[in-house]
Amino acid sequence: MVQSQPPSHGRRGATGAGRHVYDLLRAQIVDDTLPAGARAPSTRGLAAELGVSRTTVTAAYEQLVAEGYLVTSTGRAARVARPLTAPAPAELPSSSCGTQPAPTLSDYGQRLLAIGMSALPHAEPARFDFLYGAVASRDFPTLAWRRAYQTELLQQQQRLYYVPPEGDASLRSALQGYLRRARGLTCDAGQILVVHGSQQAIDLCARLLLDAGDAFVFEDPGYLMARRCFEATGASCLATPVDAQGLDTSRLPKESNARLVYVTPSHQFPLGGVLPITRRQQLLQWARRQNAWIVEDDYDGEFRYGQRPIDALQSIDGDGRVIYVGTFSKALSPQLRLGYLVLPPELVSVFRQAKRLTDRHAPVLEQRVLASLIESGSYERHVRRMRRENERRRAALLEAVARHLPKDAQVGGTAAGLHVVLWLPSLNPK
Repeated sequence: MVQSQPPSHGRRGATGAGRHVYDLLRAQIVDDTLPAGARAPSTRGLAAELGVSRTTVTAAYEQLVAEGYLVTSTGRAARVARPLTAPAPAELPSSSCGTQPAPTLSDYGQRLLAIGMSALPHAEPARFDFLYGAVASRDFPTLAWRRAYQTELLQQQQRLYYVPPEGDASLRSALQGYLRRARGLTCDAGQILVVHGSQQAIDLCARLLLDAGDAFVFEDPGYLMARRCFEATGASCLATPVDAQGLDTSRLPKESNARLVYVTPSHQFPLGGVLPITRRQQLLQWARRQNAWIVEDDYDGEFRYGQRPIDALQSIDGDGRVIYVGTFSKALSPQLRLGYLVLPPELVSVFRQAKRLTDRHAPVLEQRVLASLIESGSYERHVRRMRRENERRRAALLEAVARHLPKDAQVGGTAAGLHVVLWLPSLNPK
């Protein structure tokens, strides 16, 4: 006989009662109240005892059979399959609740724990929100996105299947044309890999191009999340200073084991310098001598004010050393989590394989919506509109700084991008 209080049905209904029966029997099997080989109570008798329907008990038995707790055979009652016991608390390792890393972690996992990352602070909505990376909700092209989404959703009902890891062919083809027009890139659609935002792109570069003991060149200061990706491989950082024109190429290490340099040439993050052509050429020459890769993070290169955006570094790369990283986070939304890599031909195969093993491919429906927006011209019209709107916002910010802040306040990085840097020499840090 199974000892239990009858279940309270109330709002739980049959589903809650069935779960009660399942939990009750499973617990008694695990703690050996119903030992191995013992007959389970009859479904009719247990239903009467617990005040539930026989159908409810039968469903619970079927679940226990499916999970291997009970065994049945034709014409015979269900029996307990084997003894099942939960591990005693004393058997758990003493460090499981402590602060020491789990001993089963790989070297990579241990490095991730050692690096650590601070969580984004929670703050109440502010009247003037200066949080970097946020995009105003009114800036999103809601109507155009909705129309394209509905169209693609109706068409996708006939094609719900996996796509290749490199991404949907229509988006890669659309990106090839867009990048040629907007950023001066020359590439084939086959060189484009669609990823979950620029962060995944950088992570793939780190894991595929660096080993423990290698070194990488990094802008100082620079984008911390990228630096952490590279450091997690066990490679060491060769921090290289930046100035008002971006990475100071005269300070690049002359002799090192650097296999990669990470750079934001169109709008250095965070100080905002734009790398001039002479430094771009010097960087390419250094990479050739060093036999190193260049990871170009073009995170907001579409936004340049007063003149057309400067072409990407990749556009003047004659050696195939530049890996171009692009994103839709600034022009559309960081919540979209879509970005892309433009890879040198010899890296295409391994990056596709890594993407396949990481998460198979990026969301297909969103890829096709983006392809539709690019092909129709809606995306480029949106970017032009956002460039004008952000130029207006920049002007308002500069005017407010001049009006309200001390005379020695200086604003840097204003030629491009979606943020500026404010220097306050007379500010007392205390």
